[in-house]
Amino acid sequence: MTYESILVETHDRVGLVRLNRPQQLNALNSQLMEELATAIEAFDREPAIGSIVITGDERAFAAGADIKEMAAASAVEMLQRDNISRWDRLRRVRKPIIAAVSGYCLGGGCELALACDMIVASESARFGQPEINLGVMPGAGGTQRLTRAVGKAVAMEMVLNGRFLTADEALRYGLVNRVVPVEAYLEEAIKLAQEIAARAPVAVRLAKEAVHKAFETSLTDGLEFERRLFYFLFATEDQKEGMRAFIEKRKPEWKGR
Repeated sequence: MTYESILVETHDRVGLVRLNRPQQLNALNSQLMEELATAIEAFDREPAIGSIVITGDERAFAAGADIKEMAAASAVEMLQRDNISRWDRLRRVRKPIIAAVSGYCLGGGCELALACDMIVASESARFGQPEINLGVMPGAGGTQRLTRAVGKAVAMEMVLNGRFLTADEALRYGLVNRVVPVEAYLEEAIKLAQEIAARAPVAVRLAKEAVHKAFETSLTDGLEFERRLFYFLFATEDQKEGMRAFIEKRKPEWKGR
């Protein structure tokens, strides 16, 4: 498929999607989000891909939503367009998604990074939800995922007062996994994705599902959900291979079944 607003690559078992509107600092318009969701879903269906990386460029992961696209819209028009429903498609992706973030990661861009499973940030990364300065608020998960990541106090300051977090602050508050020099952030994200992609595919997908469940249910229900997935994995060939390889002191050969 040919895309206009993104670039798609593969690196061994890693699918890479680059947001590609550099003149607009990768602002997220409806076309870009539709192409992104389509590309991510295609990687999710591809057996040769084990994990996915989303990135922008050194100046900006994404500086926010495309304000020109929505500035004159009415509430009814926004409801009918329902552009945010595209974010639900990312939520349903079963393979791990890593955001490789450099430069501005603001508004919808921050929400996109939060929708990923892990974030690798460059030293220049800046995270923020400045929608309050436009007379609105985050609408694609910013008030929910950000609060779960950094806690109420910091989230309130970011959402109500437009505070930006530096990369080091984001690491300290648990928003990102690691911070690396600008010249290494994408390489580091792909390396992390390759390590995950080299692991047992079914176990990785179910483990991701179980971790997400922890944010959506009670501890009792979450523990029961985890236990069922754990027992289910004993029906896979990879479980037999993994434990046999451990006993035989050799590297396992995963089949993904």
